[in-house]
Amino acid sequence: MTRSVWVKADDAVGDWDDRRARITAALEAGADWVLVDEDDVERVRELGDINVAAFRTGGDVTLVDDAEDDEATTANARPDAVVVGKDGEGDATIEMPEDFSGSADLSTLRRDGDLERGAYVRILGTEYERFAETAAKEADYTIVVGEDWTIIPLENLIARIGEETDLVAGVTSAEEAKTAFETLEIGADSVLLDSDDPDEIRETVEVRDEAERESLELEYAEVLDVERVGSADRVCVDTGNLLEHDEGMLVGSMARGLVFVHAETAESPYVASRPFRVNAGAVHAYVRTPDGGTKYLSELQSGDEVQIVDTDGHTREAIVGRVKIEKRPMFRVALETDDGDRVETLLQNAETIKVATAEGRTAVTDLEAGDELLLYYEDTARHFGEAVEESIIEK
Repeated sequence: MTRSVWVKADDAVGDWDDRRARITAALEAGADWVLVDEDDVERVRELGDINVAAFRTGGDVTLVDDAEDDEATTANARPDAVVVGKDGEGDATIEMPEDFSGSADLSTLRRDGDLERGAYVRILGTEYERFAETAAKEADYTIVVGEDWTIIPLENLIARIGEETDLVAGVTSAEEAKTAFETLEIGADSVLLDSDDPDEIRETVEVRDEAERESLELEYAEVLDVERVGSADRVCVDTGNLLEHDEGMLVGSMARGLVFVHAETAESPYVASRPFRVNAGAVHAYVRTPDGGTKYLSELQSGDEVQIVDTDGHTREAIVGRVKIEKRPMFRVALETDDGDRVETLLQNAETIKVATAEGRTAVTDLEAGDELLLYYEDTARHFGEAVEESIIEK
């Protein structure tokens, strides 16, 4: 599931200066969407590149045919999605019958061309839950906002609404966002944050990122051999992110066994630390990507994403800023896993390249047979970077 963060910035927030402050904070934090009124769409486009959902107000939660309006609207004033429900039944401006049975006519909420549609519903009682369920059958996005934020209505909607819509839960803090993403171990697809605090917006985006990330089970394998093998084309991966002392990348000659290689965060007598760099191995080697796939090191280029992992298996993503390929002397490092499988990789013969052993951070030049080296092991073959169920022999 791909999670996203929406930031609410309609006229309920305040005047344009207040709304602009929220939108700017959303852009700077890396939020996915802002939810504004239609009149503000063009102004949002001038501030930066972000998905824009626009409230269309007036009347009930149905949407009139707006084909002519769309033709007359400039590209900058056209939202990515139209949201209905404000100033209607969705936000209780028009009273919802307590015995609402889900039979409202929502046919005009269906997609018109490439414009996505959303329904906005304040959950004020069980009849509003039923209304949200009905809207979800027609809406690309179903936004549900509780007045006193509680888990039970969200649990009900997660359980009842299928994949026909993206469920967006209204929240007021990063803490509430975390709960929304974890509810029923499935979570909402997205959250709509209603907050003026730039730190809260940034922290909510961080919660989104955490919810997307894997946690890997790393293990130690015994070093069988460390052998000088001459020179090869070595790849340094310089990221656009600063890496922590216990972080690095997973690389290896065999996709089923990827060795943890530390980032160059440590000072040495020979060179200054480069906490954005991982000296990753030879051009043929695999490196793990944030989607759980792999790429060859030779394929990486500026703008790609690679997976960063720490020694406890926590992961995050980093953007490749530069790739440096140079001919360097190499070691062949051979390992044996607990179940007897043999995996290998090539690493540069240099004391600045560090790996994680059972004894701690160790230079490749100090590795010996019998040491235990940290790696990620999965008994799965790869085809174009994707895990496949087939027999492949690598040696």
